[in-house]
Amino acid sequence: MTAYTDTLTDVELAQASAAGNVSAFEELYRRYRRKVYSLCLRMLGNVPDAEDLTQEVFLQLYRKIGTFKGAAALSTWLHRLTVNTVLMHLRTNRRKHQEHPAEDEELERVEGWRGTSPDGSAIDRIDLERAILSLPPGYRVVFLLHDVEGYEHEEIADILGIAVGTTKSQLHKARMRLRKLLGRTRPFVSRRVEQAHLCP
Repeated sequence: MTAYTDTLTDVELAQASAAGNVSAFEELYRRYRRKVYSLCLRMLGNVPDAEDLTQEVFLQLYRKIGTFKGAAALSTWLHRLTVNTVLMHLRTNRRKHQEHPAEDEELERVEGWRGTSPDGSAIDRIDLERAILSLPPGYRVVFLLHDVEGYEHEEIADILGIAVGTTKSQLHKARMRLRKLLGRTRPFVSRRVEQAHLCP
């Protein structure tokens, strides 16, 4: 990082990176590494894979930075690149989506904490994150894609290579388990309502 690159906008950094300016790309990495890692960890649920995929995302960014035209914010473009990279990884490891650990084991992992009171009051961000990470991989990915990223069931089914009925079933079970983990009595609020709590 230099004082010069630190003052550039994302678009200017992207243009400089595409022209071969290594310092500009290093500044982009510095600005977005934590957000990319946070999103990878949220979707994958384990640190080693999240670290590997974070590196993969920035490799993809380095290769594709010349295609960024600035029509959307770089953060938005990088967010979608991260999601797509993680989904590609998950498609090549599809069996992970079919792992459903026993519910008692999941509850044991989060025993001792509850994100809300029984009346359904506001969720603490950290507790919500921990609850989502405790979900089985298949439930977690479908929940994040549908309720946070805004994908439709048909899109999720196509992306993950599973049936539409499976995505609907996994989403329902994910919401039910989150409600139980967070101590909620009212129906789980879906479709981006809690997104503010999920932003890094």
